[in-house]
Amino acid sequence: MNSWIDEKSITTLRVLGCEIITKAKSGHPGIVLGATAIFHTLFTRHLNIDCNDVQWINRDRFILSAGHASALLYTLLHFSGYPITMDDLKSFRQKDSLTPGHPEYGHTTGVEISAGPLGQGVATSVGIALAEKHLEAKFNKVDASIIDHFTYVICGDGDLQEGVAMEAMSLAGHLKLNKLIVLYDSNDVQLDGDVSLAASDLMEEKVRSMHWNYLLVENGNDCDEIDEAIRKAKMSSDAPTLIEIKTTIGYGSLYSGESSIHGKPLSEGELQQLKKGLNYVEGPFCVDPKVYAFYKKSVTERGAEANSNWNYLLSTYARKYPLEYKEFIHYMFHDFKIENFENLPTYAVGDSVSTRVVMGKVLDWASSQMPNLLGGSADLTPSTMVKGADGIFSFVNPLGRNIKFGVREHAMSAIVNGITLHSGLKGFGAGFFVFSDYAKPAIRMAAIMRIPSIFLFSHDSVCVGEDGPTHQPIEQLTMLRAMPQIKVYRPADAKEMTAAMLLAVENKQDPFVIVSTRQNVPVLAQTDAEGVAKGAYIAYEPKKQPTSMLITCGSELSLCIEVAKKLESENEFVRVVSMPCMEVFQMQDEEYRKQILPPNLTKRMAVEMGASMPWYRFASYVHGIDTFGKSMPLKEIPQEYGFTVEQLYEEFKTKVLNK
Repeated sequence: MNSWIDEKSITTLRVLGCEIITKAKSGHPGIVLGATAIFHTLFTRHLNIDCNDVQWINRDRFILSAGHASALLYTLLHFSGYPITMDDLKSFRQKDSLTPGHPEYGHTTGVEISAGPLGQGVATSVGIALAEKHLEAKFNKVDASIIDHFTYVICGDGDLQEGVAMEAMSLAGHLKLNKLIVLYDSNDVQLDGDVSLAASDLMEEKVRSMHWNYLLVENGNDCDEIDEAIRKAKMSSDAPTLIEIKTTIGYGSLYSGESSIHGKPLSEGELQQLKKGLNYVEGPFCVDPKVYAFYKKSVTERGAEANSNWNYLLSTYARKYPLEYKEFIHYMFHDFKIENFENLPTYAVGDSVSTRVVMGKVLDWASSQMPNLLGGSADLTPSTMVKGADGIFSFVNPLGRNIKFGVREHAMSAIVNGITLHSGLKGFGAGFFVFSDYAKPAIRMAAIMRIPSIFLFSHDSVCVGEDGPTHQPIEQLTMLRAMPQIKVYRPADAKEMTAAMLLAVENKQDPFVIVSTRQNVPVLAQTDAEGVAKGAYIAYEPKKQPTSMLITCGSELSLCIEVAKKLESENEFVRVVSMPCMEVFQMQDEEYRKQILPPNLTKRMAVEMGASMPWYRFASYVHGIDTFGKSMPLKEIPQEYGFTVEQLYEEFKTKVLNK
């Protein structure tokens, strides 16, 4: 049975959540009314958080995968002492408010991840739980567990219908991430109607088959029943747990149990009927002081006490284990910087090596310098050359930094985000570049959150060869380059790749994408690490003042330099610009950009083995590939698509010089 203060608090959360939705004339009251007791029980009886130390590394992580419940989350954060005022709640979904339509990481204090696309929160939480497991193994002692927290997720039917959630849950069960607890708001209704119209999964059998524990709460309004299930889940020593909690969407409203209440704000009249039915007597946007007092004691003060106890434990740890403590501080504050470049792989001018090989070798070296790097490939290690250090991460070897993600590009990328979000670690994942299509939604979430996750892709062009159009990327670079707040690098040779990788591992903001060649490319005398850091630079300058320009990146740089040399022998003076990262180049000051691309140098051609679209901002003529590829031996591809010295030479003369 619920206590009177539980009932009072739950009713207040329901009403206040609906009030702010009704005022905004926008939002999702269905889950606010239906899942309230789940949120309330978790916050007041289990969740260890501290509103005065939001970066506390050992806090429990609360992941709202069902991001449309944001009104309820903001209200709970308001009750729990976070800097969200009643006026902020009244500004729900309004311009520049602290309470946007879906939770935004880095915008609203207390929000652990940006949420909205269903399934992402579930998958990202796997990365957070994985990070906790690794750090726990790295630093804990028998007498001092300085990393010991839970990752809680609240999700709905829609989350569990998304493939990314299932991919990630499969891996979580395999890895026995036992401190991951998913609270499933199971109301049998979704936006289009009853869940039974779209799915008939046997959830218990489904999650148990993925090696999860399964618990069922029959009454989603019973705090004691929910509490008992969470306690059982926390005692599990061998598996993550999904708790299915049966609720009623829109509970207490005129549309209780109906799909229409999912995203339809209550009218003022319907809101008054809700209050009357729930026996709510407070005025609009008013909260009984007893509710505030209960949350202060049950959440704010309990969390502060847990943090204080942890700090005492940490001080004891510092005295007993000074070396480990010193390293732990480096992890806490992401205080890793490469200062000793001894044994960094180097390549001589004239060597021929694929940039994927260099990518892998530099990552291996960087991992020896930066122990906070954790990641792996989506079942493609022999092809991407990307793996983590210290062995394979597993239940028996949580110190391993090489994650075998399996063929799960989408989940891999979300898990990488979770690893990075946890704090203390930086996640990376790798795959074939064409399959960045599967990873893109999670990469987009990394960009929205501006977190420095690393995504490494090999086989960057049609030079994949015989595998054909399904494996030959065309539009992928354009898609990623169009994404705000992301750095997309396509290095030209071993030197550029080394520079890009070093930038990636020390990057502090925004995701880093690096794509690499399958085929060998020559190491060029002209490539320059400082230029790579600026996104673009002059890779070849003719002996006399240039009158035209070639702009390119990746494996096409060596080709363009040869074309420029051929033209120079005919007294046509062409500058060649290497532009491995358009986004970073655009960030440079105007003076530098004009130095590289002088406005008066208008005769320009951009060259890339991919879609031509993004290059038109830099050149009026582009030689790209705007069709899908073909299956053929690698040696035939350059001729087929016009990427030989002779073909480009003729095209440049015809289309640019003689225009």
